[in-house]
Amino acid sequence: MSALFPRPRLTPAPGAVHVPGWLDEERQRELVAACREWARGPVPMRHTRLPGGGVMSVRTVCVGWHWLPYRYSRTADDVNGARVAAFPGWLAELGREALRDAYEDPAAGDGYDPDTALVNFYDGAARMGMHQDKDERSSAPVVSLSVGDTCVFRFGNPEGRGRPYTDVELSSGDLFVFGGPSRFAYHGVVRVLPGTGDPSVTGMACGRINVTLRMTGLAGG
Repeated sequence: MSALFPRPRLTPAPGAVHVPGWLDEERQRELVAACREWARGPVPMRHTRLPGGGVMSVRTVCVGWHWLPYRYSRTADDVNGARVAAFPGWLAELGREALRDAYEDPAAGDGYDPDTALVNFYDGAARMGMHQDKDERSSAPVVSLSVGDTCVFRFGNPEGRGRPYTDVELSSGDLFVFGGPSRFAYHGVVRVLPGTGDPSVTGMACGRINVTLRMTGLAGG
């Protein structure tokens, strides 16, 4: 479903850019199909258990490297021990294209070689607390793609979980990139707005898929 009025690009903080509607419907369908395939294995989607005993409300499957708090591994040691699916070249190229468009610079994607993706599925009750993406050894930008229901995404600052922060609605097809001074900003998902996605595009009656591309800075494995 297209918006009645075009939504403007936003720059909530230096190095952070929101590009509404970046993925067209066909690319959204392709991304959903890929996510469904990754969720079938070799490592299934799971609710990640945190070291303190808590369980995340989102379900996650990883590509390239497996994330578990707070490190990366080639094998899903907290699930079934299997090696995660390989990171596809087309997804890396999508990440480079995202940087070029977000920063409006043909050279912005140069040297960007993401090697892991975290695929998070949010149902209507899922949330994500304010956190930093800091388990990577690389400070290259994070590329975030949204498909399905709209969410309220809270983007903060690198100093702490409190203010200043900006709440941004991320809808299906939206791109959000954060790098440079905002690479280690705290961020989270305050809530999901059920029923705001288009099932004819996503194949889902409800729910949100978020795919974040990152460079781990890790070698081999």
